[in-house]
Amino acid sequence: MTSWSTVSRALAAVALVPTLALAVPQAAPAAAAKPPTARAATRPSKSYTIEQFMATTRLQGASFSPDEKRLLFSSNTTGIFNVFSIPVGGGKPTQLTRSTTDSTYAVSYFPRDERILFSRDQGGNELTHLYVRTPDGKEKDLTPGEKHRASFFGWSDDETAFYVLSNERDERYMDLYRYDAKTYARTLFYQNDQGLDVGNVSPDEKWLSLEKTNTTSDSDVHLYNVATKEMKHLSPHKGTTAWWWSAAFDPATSALYLLTNQGSEFTRVVRYVLATGKVEEVEKADWDVMYTYFSKKGALRVTGINEDGRTVIRVHDVKAGKPLALPQLPEGDITGVTLARSEKRIAFYHNGDRSPSNLYAYDVETKKVTRLTDTINPEIDAKDLVDSQVVRFKSFDGMQIPNILYKPHQATAEAKAPALIWVHGGPGGQTRKGYSAFMQYLVNHGYVVLGINNRGSSGYGKTFFTADDQKHGREPLQDCLEAKKYLASLPYVDASRIGIIGGSYGGYMTLAALAFHPDAFNVGVDIFGVSNWLRTLKSIPPYWEAQRLALYQEIGDPVKQEEQLRAVSPLFHAEKIRKPLLVIQGANDPRVLKVESDEIVQAVKKSKVPVEYVVFPDEGHGFSKKKNEAEAYSRTRAFLDQHLKKANPTN
Repeated sequence: MTSWSTVSRALAAVALVPTLALAVPQAAPAAAAKPPTARAATRPSKSYTIEQFMATTRLQGASFSPDEKRLLFSSNTTGIFNVFSIPVGGGKPTQLTRSTTDSTYAVSYFPRDERILFSRDQGGNELTHLYVRTPDGKEKDLTPGEKHRASFFGWSDDETAFYVLSNERDERYMDLYRYDAKTYARTLFYQNDQGLDVGNVSPDEKWLSLEKTNTTSDSDVHLYNVATKEMKHLSPHKGTTAWWWSAAFDPATSALYLLTNQGSEFTRVVRYVLATGKVEEVEKADWDVMYTYFSKKGALRVTGINEDGRTVIRVHDVKAGKPLALPQLPEGDITGVTLARSEKRIAFYHNGDRSPSNLYAYDVETKKVTRLTDTINPEIDAKDLVDSQVVRFKSFDGMQIPNILYKPHQATAEAKAPALIWVHGGPGGQTRKGYSAFMQYLVNHGYVVLGINNRGSSGYGKTFFTADDQKHGREPLQDCLEAKKYLASLPYVDASRIGIIGGSYGGYMTLAALAFHPDAFNVGVDIFGVSNWLRTLKSIPPYWEAQRLALYQEIGDPVKQEEQLRAVSPLFHAEKIRKPLLVIQGANDPRVLKVESDEIVQAVKKSKVPVEYVVFPDEGHGFSKKKNEAEAYSRTRAFLDQHLKKANPTN
């Protein structure tokens, strides 16, 4: 994925290239939790409709108002994402944008007044523009044009300007512009002619960190002198493959904090001291560090760690040299931490498997924590939902494969349940713990779901991450076959009724499973999935040019490795598919073109195999509208009920 500001990039910090990941559900191996047993259900599970699950609200983003009395955030409570604000002490949210056609996402309050920035694309085409809204409700597109994309990149340290990335000059590369906060007049701050990604702007505006993606597991960081335009390479690999990623300049512009796995299995934090050129160790964990960043004055530093499929936050009191204690909350994860400019307040999200993300405000001085939202539909009793567990199994070659397992309340040895393997997007994505309406909907209606993190998934170290390079359609797919064996070994799973489902790269894995192992699974559900790697790799959006060669290294070069890619593309083997297939596609998808789904559906139909095809004319690569999500999930369950749940159960 291309670089945004440090906070915006946080969730992508362990994946250094653009992925095909779809925006739907999302250490010692010996210590992994044991799978749920087959004992009699302790609670009968009430069934809920998809409409009830969709009545739960999704939220994202947080920005403090200038007086720190309100928070700006995005919510899809209207059926589509719009921008809202809410008092930090609690109260009713105020809706600020009223789009009914295109999802609109909060970006930031202006630091000195009540104007806001927000972003919006057109029907999921990912050509995002940046807008300003004034307190009287007037909106202005700051990045007009039909064929380019733009994104916010942060505020200048003196708060008189903000930065914007745009590919309007050259559709392949993102240039960095500096906008005056009063007049919106702009200047070109950095012209990107080398296919680099902008990492960070130093507070004194004298330096830029720039990143170069070499492969999906190898990258470099350069330090750019804005005045002289000189470039210095900061990440000598010494003959080794390693990630280097810029995280943040410290507020004094004395050091650039970096993420790297050079010389280690997991990503850690180091810093490059600008005055001396010395690289110093800062922070590490037994898992990948995803991000680290400072509060405006530098008193606090936040680090996020990807700990076995969940997020663990560390907030450092820089002056005291010790952790800042966060409030005790129910079981779940704290994510999306936003530090107020005064450093007296913190906003964050908290979620669990049975609890959707809710926005909180925390007063650092009084230690008071205030929950600002209640996103779950009150008609749903959280006790009817299930907690997931991290489980592992050994694959065909002995490699430990981590998974997220959901067991329905009603599944027992006496009432065996059908099961699904969920394959995440990517390649290089990760199925993680946390609330998923889709997962809970399927489990609530009696399906065991195993979210597999097959080899090549992020979050488990660089050896595991690179284990699928040039092996797609083979070894990672074998992990899915072994996952079926694992599910079949569970006493509450009906081994004769196991299907496979996934989005984007997971959709490809679904099609590959049905084509290359036609008897392994009973059904397949492909959501926005790749059927023809040759076409997908040739049609990579132009703004991914900086990472195009890295994707070729990961998957294959469509020119030099045509035969190999043809061999692992399900479209060219569609005649082998003989199990029922559901395909879901967004008409405006720029990553996996609609023709990918059109052709696989046509090819499978020729074999008289049951195929259902659902196309959403107003979606791209993922869902942005509740009504579309509801239809997709409802159609998926109906398809599974017909072809999997009712298909000759063993008891």
